[in-house]
Parts: sequence; structure tokens; C-alpha cells
Amino acid sequence: MNNPTMTLSQMTLSQIDRSLKGSGIFFVSWACIWLLVGTLFALITSIKLQYPPFLSGYEWFTFGRVRAAHLNVVAYGWVNNALFAVGLWVMARLCKSPVRHKGMLYVAGSFWNLGLLLGVGGIFMGHNSAVEWLEMPTYVSPLLAVAYVLIGAWGVLAFWHRESDHVYVSQWYLLAAFFWFPWLYTIVQMLIFFTPMQGVMQSITHWWFAHNVLGLWMTPICVAIVYYILPKVLGKPIHSYYLSVVGFWSLALFYNWAGMHHLIGGPIPVWMISAGIVGSIMMFVPVIVTAINHHITAMGSLRDIWNSPSLRFIVFGAMNYTLSSAFGSLMALRSFNKITHFTHFTVGHAHHGAYGFVTMVLFGGIYFMLPRLLNREWPSAGLIRMHFWCCSSGIILMVVALSIGGWFQGLKMNNPNIPFLDIVRFTLPYLHARTLAGLLLLCGHVAFVVNVVWMLRGSYVRSETGPTLLSPVPNSGGL
Repeated sequence: MNNPTMTLSQMTLSQIDRSLKGSGIFFVSWACIWLLVGTLFALITSIKLQYPPFLSGYEWFTFGRVRAAHLNVVAYGWVNNALFAVGLWVMARLCKSPVRHKGMLYVAGSFWNLGLLLGVGGIFMGHNSAVEWLEMPTYVSPLLAVAYVLIGAWGVLAFWHRESDHVYVSQWYLLAAFFWFPWLYTIVQMLIFFTPMQGVMQSITHWWFAHNVLGLWMTPICVAIVYYILPKVLGKPIHSYYLSVVGFWSLALFYNWAGMHHLIGGPIPVWMISAGIVGSIMMFVPVIVTAINHHITAMGSLRDIWNSPSLRFIVFGAMNYTLSSAFGSLMALRSFNKITHFTHFTVGHAHHGAYGFVTMVLFGGIYFMLPRLLNREWPSAGLIRMHFWCCSSGIILMVVALSIGGWFQGLKMNNPNIPFLDIVRFTLPYLHARTLAGLLLLCGHVAFVVNVVWMLRGSYVRSETGPTLLSPVPNSGGL
């Protein structure tokens, strides 16, 4: 603390935190609301898979509407609001400059959540577009597109006015994501809805977008969060700068091809499917080098990781990034795909990436960010432990159950001698496990939201023993 440079740096970060306090709370609050709503819709969807008459007397709660609402609320409500909050905060901190144009964030957030409210309402009213990941009616698309553009513009302006000459690896991923997704979203809206392409080209465009939502929007921001928080809490540099360069450019090069493997067996040119398979297999390159960077950086710091409320979630998410991406590449192989396609294995894989990696990293990012925005500790360490164990065990149960059940489901579906209804009955125990996993996730989400609300209200208690949550863990280098 006697180092004047360190003191100035800490003062600058504190000023940045104060300037982003309002917008950070705004996005986190909306994220929490959508998280609980999306979890409720997920449970209803899971129950209706096992017992179709559930809520069948209500037109709004048909399976198609609830499932579409669940997907959009979780992906665009919870995940995107959390990405806006943590991603923009990381960008501001790395730029080390006073935050400008804060009004853009409020306008973008208002447009975004208003558009989402109208879009989910439209789904329940029967205005579903029937295009996965794009189910919301087209009349909300302008609101969402403007919000994306404003968010991306704010990120670029923050980078333009940065006071640090060095460009950190986290900034590469953030800037790329801020550019990629507004472009992806506007292009797909034009090519599918406003000036639609003909025939199978719509399916090609659809899966180009749907796969890149995860790979070129959610993944880069979450990888940036890991690259920022992991070394900062542990107090040591990332393992290899050069590996991070390879990881970034190989992700940018290969991921946008990978979505075509979802159309294996479809009436599209074989070369497109083959290119998608090659892109998916080549994704082993960014995944492996990123895994080496993250896991070697964390090696030998197990106690520090466990003592940190944020690193428990961050490291869990980083590990699942490696695992889910590896399974994703395997699913692109024709011999593997013919078993897993159109089964619960694919559903388990989707949850593995979007929840086991993305959502768990976002939980860790919020646990790291909010104490610094509010300058107070988390009110309950017990709720944090409950949140972690419920969500980690819940997502493991869901992924394992759906992967095993889906694999055997695929084997049976490829056997023409087995009646289809027998296969449906076979999957019921695995769907029961999915519902149980959903209940565990609900308990974890309630614990998380209660802790957030408690913290925002300011009714918190300081720990009388051990380091505070705002204090560095041992060997953290006084961060």
C-alpha cells in the first residue's frame, strides 16, 4: 500500500467501480428476475415431457410455448443481462479510464428488457416464429438490435478512450464479442425474416447463427471473465501469453464453421457439412490451449480457489468449457452423430455448455464484481455454499442423465425392431433425473437471488473470523 503507483491504480479502479455501480445493479437485477422466471419455465417444460397433461387446460402453457419461452428467457434474459453487467465492467477496469457515455448503457438495457418482455409475451400469445433461438416475434427485433448495437458501441468507445497502452487478452475477446453478435443478429434477422432466403438456405443460416450465439458471443465474454478474474484473485500471471493468442485467433477462425454439423443428413451440399465437421474438430485447438492456460494457472492453488466465492464457480465453469467443447467436437463426427442426433444427448450437451460453462462463470463474475461495486461483503457465505453445491450437483446430474439416456436412446432408435413407444418409455427415468436436477438448480438460484437482494438492500453482516470476502485470499499479491 506504500507503493504510490499501486495506490493510484486502486483509486482509479475504485472510481470506475463507482461510476458503473448504477448500470451494474440494473443489469444484475434484471438478470436475477429472468433467472428465476426461466428456471420456473424449465421445470414446467421438464414435467410436461414426462406427464403431457400437466397444465394442459391452459392454452398458454402448451409444451411448444413454454419451451420456447424458457430458452429465450434464459439465453437472452439471464445470460445476456449478466454478460452485459460483468463483461462491460471488466472492459472498463482493463481500460483504466473514466467511464463515459453511461446513459448508453441504461438506454440499451431498457430497450433490451422491454423487447424481451414483449417477445416472451408474444411467444405465449402464439406469435412464435418456430425458429430455434429466434422464437420471439419479429416486431421486437428492432428493439433488441438497437440494444446490441449500443452495447457494442459502448465497449468500443471504452476501448478507444483507454489510458493503458497494453491490450489485455480479455479485451480481445470482449471487443470481438461486441462486434460479432450485433452483426450475427442483424444478418440472421434479415436473411430469415425480413428478406428471407429460399429453401434449405434458411436452415443453413439458422444454424450458422444458433451455434455462433454460444461460440462467438457467450463464449468469448466468459473466457475473458476467466482470464481476468483467475489471475487477479490468485495473484499470479496467466500461464502463457502466446497460448492466449493462439486460443483467440483459432476460436475466431474455426468456430463460425462449426454449426453445419447439426445438419448432417439434411438436404444441403455435402461440402458444407464436411466443412462444418472440419471446423468442429479444429475447435480442439482453441479449447486445448485455453484449457492449458486456465488449468496450469490454477494449479497448486486449490485452497485459494475454494476460499474464494468467485473462483469456485469460475474454475468449475472453465473445466466444463473444456469438457463440453470436447464432446461438441465428437458430436460432429458422422459415426457419433448418427447415434446422438435427435436424442436427449444433444439436450444434455446444450445444457453442459450454456449452463455448466457460461452460467457458472457468470455466477463467479457477479460474486467478484458486486462487492467491488457496492463496497460491502456478501451477507451470507452459507448461501454461497448452498448455491454452489446445488447448481454444480444439479448440472452434473442433468448432463450425466441426459447423456447416458440419450446415448442408449440413439442406439435404440437406430434399431428398426424396437417400437418407438418402447424407446419413449425407456427415457422416462432419465427425464425424472432431469426434473430432480432442475429442482436442485432452482434451490441454488433462489439462494443466489436472496443473497443478491440482501446485499443490494445493504443488510449484511461482516465475518468475525477469517478474511473478509473483499480481502485477498492468501498469496494473492495484495490484489
